[in-house]
Amino acid sequence: MLEITDLIKKRVSCRTYADKPVETEVLREFSRIVAADHTGPFGNQPKFQLINLNMSSPQEWKKLGTYGVIKNARFFLVGKIIKSGDKAMEDYGYCKEKLILQATKLGLGTCWLGGTFNAGGFARAVGLRNDEVLPTVSPIGYPADQRSLTERIMRRFAGSNNRRPWADIFFAGNFSTSLNEQQAGKYAQALANVRLAPSASNKQPWRILYDGSRNIFHFYLARAFGYEHLREVSLQDIDLGIAMSHFDLTIQELGLQGKWQVNSSAPQEKALEYIATWQKNI
Repeated sequence: MLEITDLIKKRVSCRTYADKPVETEVLREFSRIVAADHTGPFGNQPKFQLINLNMSSPQEWKKLGTYGVIKNARFFLVGKIIKSGDKAMEDYGYCKEKLILQATKLGLGTCWLGGTFNAGGFARAVGLRNDEVLPTVSPIGYPADQRSLTERIMRRFAGSNNRRPWADIFFAGNFSTSLNEQQAGKYAQALANVRLAPSASNKQPWRILYDGSRNIFHFYLARAFGYEHLREVSLQDIDLGIAMSHFDLTIQELGLQGKWQVNSSAPQEKALEYIATWQKNI
């Protein structure tokens, strides 16, 4: 199995953490990865910071509230990005998911939080500027042996273990023809890993159209009502960035080379919003 596939399958949303410190070497390695420069496919450069709640007073912890959905986490991965950038949220999701999978590789649990946290508290902690937005935060730590009751209820409500079938999200040539794994050929694993990507409320809003004659994949967003914007943040655009990250990381590990672009001639489909195209290098 590809390493990236193993990590994608291993990563699950964790809201209940073991009450024990992160090992020094693990923390040092992850901090190094977080502090590096990050650039998304569209050129936006989100900045990430690891906040250590052990360095704060209990009063300050409360200001960095997560409304009771996270238990025992003492580290949070916080990201910010200039909000005026074209496709800023896609780049944010793309870059942060890479960090999430690195945390998984180090044995750490994570969870994407897009609405259930005190944005103002975290914004102050990272010195958010007026031209920046803080889309999400993610607790970091070792998963607890058992999930809390709140977490079990949230997972059941969101249907976290349910995935849309291939026929609903991947298409060949046009949106009337579903793409199956055999037709996807060498790209099948990359698409399978897109299907496993996390998304807000498990909506899985990505739709992909494959042009086999040109080795092109068009990525679309099936935007759900009520998810347009939250605090200047489009969570489903972040979801698309996460899906793109899974696709790209798998493609790279398979040794295939390609590039992302915005294709003005991409087919249009009612109720779907075109986002980007990946094309194999000639």
